[in-house]
Amino acid sequence: VLIDLDRFGEVTLERGYDEYSPNDVTGRLSQLVEGLARRWGAVVVYGLDWERGTEEALVEVPYVDAWELAGDLVELAREVASEGVSVTIVALTGYVAPRPWGGRRAYRLTPTRRTALRVMERLKARGGGVVYVDGAVYRP
Repeated sequence: VLIDLDRFGEVTLERGYDEYSPNDVTGRLSQLVEGLARRWGAVVVYGLDWERGTEEALVEVPYVDAWELAGDLVELAREVASEGVSVTIVALTGYVAPRPWGGRRAYRLTPTRRTALRVMERLKARGGGVVYVDGAVYRP
């Protein structure tokens, strides 16, 4: 599951948020990502940041198909939208990384992560604000 706030740099400037400390949106996303991880026994590979707030996250959920997460992911997107910011979420079923996490560049360690990143880039180029789950698109 790849989660990324849409046009958050613009929102930061518009609302006068500090980039280096949590605000209403990034703090809420931190809570939502942690809740998703706890509920599904997931591993937050990248992005959960309580000191700065979460703007993007990579979460791997072993032994769960992406479609099983669809309801929770749409609800997560609605919660973020209630703060006035849209979010793009990509969830794919595939293999999780067999080796330890080695930084942000490790997004590309597995074919599933590479595919998720490509899908994310395409969705964001079209405006974002969607939840993509194994080919199905949901608009919160």
